[in-house]
Amino acid sequence: MAGQRRPVVSRPHTPLRPLWLCRACAAPWPCPIARLTLLREYVDDRVALLVYLGGMLHDAAGELHLLHPQDGPTPGHLYARFLGWAVGSRRDPFTSSSS
Repeated sequence: MAGQRRPVVSRPHTPLRPLWLCRACAAPWPCPIARLTLLREYVDDRVALLVYLGGMLHDAAGELHLLHPQDGPTPGHLYARFLGWAVGSRRDPFTSSSS
């Protein structure tokens, strides 16, 4: 058994609550990989993606406020983090080419 490689197990890029950091890479969630994963999962239903992210924003705002009541993220920062990236671009980054 010595010398055998173990299979690589990748952790999903999901939020670690109530900190709202990525469980896999410790970046603020949704991290870049989570964003790409979500775009792929919701490629045919952008409205459902925005509803999902809106619910996550709601939960994060409450939980982060409890953790940091005086100096937590601003509403604008939370919007950009949770929704702005998904609203800002209508093109599919997996199939569109740069023009």
